[in-house]
Amino acid sequence: MNRENKPKLLNRLNRIEGQVRGVARMVEEDRYCIDVLTQIQAVRAALAKVETELLRDHLNHCIVGAMVSGDEAEQRKKAEELIQVLERAR
Repeated sequence: MNRENKPKLLNRLNRIEGQVRGVARMVEEDRYCIDVLTQIQAVRAALAKVETELLRDHLNHCIVGAMVSGDEAEQRKKAEELIQVLERAR
């Protein structure tokens, strides 16, 4: 992970954690279903942004590092890891 992005990602994750606690309170308070669903969608969108940033970091640092190293086994390993993660997301 890019160390420069770490504080930004942790900040986003802390906000998401707060959003999730807010959704739990909404459920406890029997809030209107559409309002709860709207907040859940906001949490999902925020997580997707974190995922995109982590993917970008992985591509720019881990994948590029493996390519520059010239180590074919490492290149294959990094590519396979990425493929496995993307397959699980389906």
